[in-house]
Parts: sequence; C-alpha cells; structure tokens
Amino acid sequence: MTVERILPTEESSELLGLTREIADGELAPRVAGHEQRGEFPRDVLRTLGAAGLLGLPYPEADGGAGQPYEVYLQVLEILAGSWLAIGEAVSVHTLACYPVAAHGTERQRKLLPDLLGGDQLGAFCLSEPQGGSDAAALTTRATRDGDDYVLTGTKAWITHGGQADFYSVFCRTGGPGAKGISCVLADAGTPGLLPQAPERLMGLRSSPPAQIVFDDARVGTDRLIGEEGSGFRIALEALDAGRLGIAACAVGLAQAALDHAAGYAQERTQFGRPIADFQGLGFLLADMATQVSAARALTLAAARLKDAGRPFSAEAAKAKLFATDTAMKVTTDAVQVLGGAGYVADHPVERWFREAKVLQIVEGTNQVQRMVIARSLKRR
Repeated sequence: MTVERILPTEESSELLGLTREIADGELAPRVAGHEQRGEFPRDVLRTLGAAGLLGLPYPEADGGAGQPYEVYLQVLEILAGSWLAIGEAVSVHTLACYPVAAHGTERQRKLLPDLLGGDQLGAFCLSEPQGGSDAAALTTRATRDGDDYVLTGTKAWITHGGQADFYSVFCRTGGPGAKGISCVLADAGTPGLLPQAPERLMGLRSSPPAQIVFDDARVGTDRLIGEEGSGFRIALEALDAGRLGIAACAVGLAQAALDHAAGYAQERTQFGRPIADFQGLGFLLADMATQVSAARALTLAAARLKDAGRPFSAEAAKAKLFATDTAMKVTTDAVQVLGGAGYVADHPVERWFREAKVLQIVEGTNQVQRMVIARSLKRR
C-alpha cells in the first residue's frame, strides 16, 4: 500500500524514489537467497555507498549527503522493508561513523570522506559478553604504551564483525565506571584484532554478528576520539541516534508485513468471499495499520526534534520501544492472517516474524528503553 509522506524538499522526494528503485530492483530479488545461505551482501552495501546512501545524515563537506534525520530514517524504512539486514547495516554504519563525525580532531575528520563515501563499512564495538545493557561495566582495556594503546578484551554481538573496514571501539583507559571509558578508531587490518566465527541467529542470517577479540592490538594514540574518559558520553549520544535508526527499520519491517497480509487477505477466499471481508480479519488488519502509522509518526517526531537541535533522548527511546514492539506484534498478526501459509517459508512473513524479535533487543533492550523513559519523567 502507498505510504503518504510529507517530505521537506523535492530533493528528498527524489531520494526516496531512488531508494525505492534500488529496494525493488536490487534488494527484493536477492534477500531470500542470501538469508537462506547466510551470505553477507557486501556488494549490495557498495552499491548503496555508490548511490550516496551510506552517509546520508552527515554534512556534504565531510563526504555525506547533508540530509535531515527525518529523511534519512524514511530511507532506512524503505530499505528495511525490502531487506532488514540491509536497513540495519546502513543504520549501524551510520552509528559507527558518529564518534569521528561528532568528536574527531581536524586530522581525524579528514578520514570522513572515506568512511562515508561507500567503499568502507563500519562497526560499533560497545557490547561485551558480560556487559550488554550495563555498558559502563565494560572490561576491554586500552593500556598506553608510548605512542600506542594496546587493546585487550572481547567485544560481543558486533554487527559487521569480520566484515567491517573500521571499528569504533569503546575501551577502558581509566578506572571503573563510565568515567574510565574512552573511544578509539581501529582499522580492520590491525594486528591482534581478531574477528571470531559468526553467531548462528534466529533471523538476520545474512548479517550475523560476531565477537571481536583484541589480543594486544596496537592502535595509535592519534586514533583516540575525544579525550580520555569521554567514551561513554560519546556512546550514549551515538545510541540516541542509533535507536531512531532501529525504530525506522522496525517501521519498514512492519509495513512490509502489513502490506503482504492485506494483499493476501484480499486474494484468499473462504466461504465464497475474500477473507478480508470478514470482520475478525478486517479489524485485525485495521489495528495493524494503525499501529504502523503510529510507530512511524512517533519515530519521525523524534527525528524532527533531533533535526531542530533539541533534546530527543527520551523521544528516541519511546520511538524505539513502540516501533519495535509494533513490529513484533504486526509480524505475529501477519502470520495469523495467512494461517498455515504464514508458517512456511514460501511467504516472507515467516522470516519477518523471526527478524522482528531482534529489533526489541539491539541498541538497548526495550526494558532499557523503559528505564530511559522513566528517568526522563523524574527530571521534569
């Protein structure tokens, strides 16, 4: 079904049109095969980079496209609706570029055209095997040794682990707690940076995360982003924006499931008429459509706050919470609309149902989002 959008410029309308062409022509025909084989679509991301879609919200002077978040998120929505792994990949790459773009030195910022231009792919290394939601307790350490930091430790659940060209790594340079955390930029070819075997996932099989082991990996001190001890603040800033990316991906996934279920319900007949005509199914589809529209509106409202330079952390948490819960609910209901057909891999709703679950976990679990929202209420 056609989504009615109000876009800020004619250029942004053309950008979404280009994204739709790529999604329909390049992504949709390939997603099932890649998901079945568990094959990472690196060439697809190069195609998106060549089209200028890997640096959308960053300034043109840095190699980006200078698009507002409001537009960037709608691009993500379209990509994720065709292939969630691709939408998530663009979101994670944007997240990985944030530390250099927002806090890099003048020399570091000269790297941005390469990071944003499409040939390179980034990863965001924050989570650890024993420190996912409690990121301030991370134990990966960077010890100063002359002009280098020597990194030791393990990062977990790293999207693009083993595929990325650069890693934004959050590590401990000081004492315990958030104030002891810093951020460094590490190239994929750094000796001692050791990607492990990809995880075996329920969904997103074409983009499995992997652990990254740092075994005395040396990174020059000129790759420290910001000051020592500022890493945790940088991570939280990045995650606020990253949560909007995941919310947009969830909206795209939910919209795809709604469209497929509504189309099926109009074609499938029982008792001599389309099943969409039965009130039980019609009301279910109506609720699905309402939830998707509400999730999109909440996500774009948070994006407009960000674009206006206003605080948006709590609104990003609300958008991520509601949109990903909506994606789980809508994909579950889409399977129900299709009945037995929804439980087999012949229809994509089976895959979307499996994929939706991870969106409630990544970029902070939805329980963490509720904590963020609750704390924001106490400060009023």
